[in-house]
Amino acid sequence: MSEASLNRRVILSSRPKGIPQAEHFSIDEVPVASLAEGQFLIKMLYWSVDPAMRGWANDAPNYLPPVALGSAMRAFAVGEIVDSRHSGYKQGELVSGKFGWQTLALSDGSDVDRKVTETDLSPSLALGVLGLNGITAYYGLLDICDPRPGETVVVSTAAGAVGSAVGQIASIKGARTVAITSSRAKVNICLQQFGFDHAISYLEDNVDAAIRETCPDGVDCYFDNTCGPISDAVLMHLAVGARITVCGTAAFADWNPIPVGPRVNRQLLVARARMQGFLVLDHKHRFASAVEELANWVRAGLLNTEEQILEGIEAAPGSISMLYESKNTGKLLVKP
Repeated sequence: MSEASLNRRVILSSRPKGIPQAEHFSIDEVPVASLAEGQFLIKMLYWSVDPAMRGWANDAPNYLPPVALGSAMRAFAVGEIVDSRHSGYKQGELVSGKFGWQTLALSDGSDVDRKVTETDLSPSLALGVLGLNGITAYYGLLDICDPRPGETVVVSTAAGAVGSAVGQIASIKGARTVAITSSRAKVNICLQQFGFDHAISYLEDNVDAAIRETCPDGVDCYFDNTCGPISDAVLMHLAVGARITVCGTAAFADWNPIPVGPRVNRQLLVARARMQGFLVLDHKHRFASAVEELANWVRAGLLNTEEQILEGIEAAPGSISMLYESKNTGKLLVKP
């Protein structure tokens, strides 16, 4: 059997509790089945590494069932069709979807999110600013927060793939933007590369005092990627009519038992604020229009991107934990 017909996979070999580590995965090789009518074969170009993969690997209630032990780790990926017996997908086309951490994947199209047609841009962007990260930022901010010119938008994990896009989209819409990130180096990235008006380091600054200083009229919109103490501080400074998008809970490694923090009822009541959870998979029917506008912003230089690409399949097992240790900048990818 030729090397080209062997599929290398990163499989979930043991169940983590909390953040998956390298020891929870192993690498194997399996033969690729022959194409059936209505199928096509994809060779992966890039794998995505996302915070959501923590929840997929754990055996805990979630919006998707946990990844089965012994199977390829669930992940979004972008690849090129190298063979096809499907009338809707041609050899040479690029597609992105939930193909998992594997070098080759057979598909019937049901796991494809979209064809990648922005051939003037890197296909890796289909997993970042032109993928679920960018679409999350786009609809999570514009649908729920709906920032208006002059309003103040605060974003947590602001140097990450979602947060950096949120801040830039808010700026495009005329809002003031305040980043919350980890290190002083990431503060500088938020200011210099992603154009935030202000940036706060939760490791070095007093977040409560910094929010009070940078948001003297209160926080009109908060895009929450963290939950936990950072969000507790932001919620104490809501402006009347504030809108909050709950997108992630990166501050907590484990939700069993559910952590108990300050009650937010009073802050929401006094500010007459609205707080809503957001899951991008609810909006698949709207992906195309978001990608079109995001791509135009990238081409126009209004939306900057930062990618960190890990080389080789062996880099994948330890990559999820990097997201929770602030060891990544921008979108984290693996090139298998």
